[in-house]
Amino acid sequence: MQTGDPSLLPSSTGGASWRVRLVVAILVLLAVAVVGVTNRWLTESFTETTRNRAELRLALYSGNMMSELQRTSVVPLLLARDPELIRALNEQQFSRTSGRLISFQAEIGAASIQLLDVNGRTVGATNRNLLGTSHRQAAYFVDAQRVNDTVFSASVTEAGAIEFIYSRAVMQDGTPLGVVVVGVDLRKYERAWAGLQDAVAVIDSEGRVILSTEPRWRGLPLTEALAAQYAPSAIDRALQVTADWAQNAPDAYVQGEAVMRTEARVPFRGWRIVTFTAYASVREQVNGVLALEIMGFAILLALTFYFLSRRAMNESLGFQRESIELRQLNARLQREIAEREKVEKSLQVAELTLAQSSKLAALGEMSAAVSHELNQPLAAMKTYLAGARLLLQRKRPDEALSSFQRIDDLIERMGAITRQLKSYARKGVEAFEPVDVRSCISAALSMMEPQLKTRVVKITRALPRQPVMVLADRLRLEQVIINLLRNALDAVRDHAAPQIDILLSVGETATLTVRDNGMGIADLENLFEPFYTTKKPGEGVGLGLAISSGIVTELGGRLTARNGEGGGAVFEMQLPLIGKDVAAAE
Repeated sequence: MQTGDPSLLPSSTGGASWRVRLVVAILVLLAVAVVGVTNRWLTESFTETTRNRAELRLALYSGNMMSELQRTSVVPLLLARDPELIRALNEQQFSRTSGRLISFQAEIGAASIQLLDVNGRTVGATNRNLLGTSHRQAAYFVDAQRVNDTVFSASVTEAGAIEFIYSRAVMQDGTPLGVVVVGVDLRKYERAWAGLQDAVAVIDSEGRVILSTEPRWRGLPLTEALAAQYAPSAIDRALQVTADWAQNAPDAYVQGEAVMRTEARVPFRGWRIVTFTAYASVREQVNGVLALEIMGFAILLALTFYFLSRRAMNESLGFQRESIELRQLNARLQREIAEREKVEKSLQVAELTLAQSSKLAALGEMSAAVSHELNQPLAAMKTYLAGARLLLQRKRPDEALSSFQRIDDLIERMGAITRQLKSYARKGVEAFEPVDVRSCISAALSMMEPQLKTRVVKITRALPRQPVMVLADRLRLEQVIINLLRNALDAVRDHAAPQIDILLSVGETATLTVRDNGMGIADLENLFEPFYTTKKPGEGVGLGLAISSGIVTELGGRLTARNGEGGGAVFEMQLPLIGKDVAAAE
C-alpha cells in the first residue's frame, strides 16, 4: 500500500492540473465573448435611448421658441393700432409714451419695446436710456416702412450678440407716422440650455449659428464652429482612439470630443436646432454593466479555482476548527447572557425614569400651552385698558365703556380657553357646530387689531360672497387663524413693505391660505414639532403651530406649510365642508 501510493501521485496531480487549466481557459474565452457581445449590444441600445431623449428635448426646445416668436409677433400689430401712440406721433408729444410702453411690456412680457418716429428717432422706449437714438439706417426700420406688415429681422449688436426684432409701421390714412419695434428675448433659452450637458445651437437658413450654448459659435457657419480640436498629447489621442473604437462611429467632434448629433427643423424661416451629446453618459452606463460582468466572471473563476484546489482538505483540521469555533461560541453565549441580564436591569431603571420624565414633560407642555394661549388675550386686554384710561382722562366715558366691554369679552374668551385646555385630552366633538369660516376670519382680525394698529402692514383679503360652512368649534378655529396671522406678522417684522394675503377658496374642501412676504421657512420638517421656534428667547415657546396642527387634525382637516415661489411663507388650512342638509339647516 505504501509503496504503491507514491507511484499514483504524479498521475493524479498532472490530471488535476490539466483540468484546472482547461476550465480556466474556457472561462476566460467565455468572459471575452460575453463582454464583447454585451458591449456592442448595450452601446447600440443606450445610444438609441440617448438619441431619442435628445430628439424629445429638441421638440420641446423648438416648441418653446415658436411659442415665444408667435406670441411676440402679434404685439407690433396691436401697438401700431393703439390710439394713444398714433396721437403722440401726430402731436409730437411723447411725455407719456415711454410709461405706456412700459405698462404694455409688463402685461405682454416682451423683451423690449421702442417707438420710432418717421425719421427713425426713438421717441418712446421701455429702456429710457435709448430715447433719442437714431435707427434710420436699421434694416427693421427701413423694411417696416416699405411693407405694410410685421417684419422680422435679426441684427448683431455692438457686444456681438444677435438681437431678434419684430417691427411694424404705424399708419394713418395710408401715411406712415413711425415704426413700432418689439424685441424677442430668445437669449433666455440659451441660458436655460447652458445648464445641460448637451451643446445646443440654432442655425438660420444660411447655416449661420444665431443661438448657442457655446459663445464662440455665434455668428459662425456651423462647419467652421465644429472645426475639430484634437487632443494635445499622444496619450490623450490614444485614449480618444480607444474610446471611439469601443463605441459607434461619432457623428461629429466638439473640442476634440466625439459627440452624437441630433437635428430638428424649426418651422420658422428655415431655422434648424442641433444638439451635440457626448458619449460619456453612454460609456458610463455600458462600463457599469461591463464592470459587473467582469467582476462576476472573476468571482466565478476564483470560486472554481478554490473548489478545485481544496479537494484534499484534511478532515482533522476541520474537526479542530469546529472544536475551536464551538468553544468560542460557548464563551460568546455566556458573555451575551451576562450582557442581557445587565441590559434588563438597566431597562427597568430606564422605564421608571421615563415614566417620571413623561409626567414632567406633560406638566411642562400643559403649562407652556396655557401660557401661550392666554398671552394673546392678555396683550389685547392691556391695550384696551390703556385706551380706556386715556378715554376717561379725556371725559369720554361712553367710548371707555366699549373698551371695558371688549375686556369682558376677552376674559370670557380666556375662561373658555382654560376650560378647553382642561378637556383637551378628551378630544371629543361634542362642542362642534356649523361655523362660517368668513366670520371666524373677521373675529380673528378683530382680536389682532391692537397688534395691527402698531404696525404698518398691508393686508389683502379675498373671501367668497356666499357662506363657507364647516363643522367645527368656533373658538378653536379662531385660535388657529390667530396663530397663523401672528406668525405672519412676526415673519414680516423686518420687511420694508410688509404684506399679508388672506385667501379663502371653496372646492372639494374649504381652503384658507395665509401668505406673507417674509424670509420664508428654513426648516419645514420640524415646523409643527412642539417647542420648535425660530424666535428669540422670550418671544415664543414654539407651541402655536403644534397646537394649531392638532386642532385642524381633530376638525378632520390638515394644516400644511411651504415656501412661496416669490419668497415668503404660505400656510394652508383645509377643512371638510358641511353636507347640503346641514348647511340648509344652518
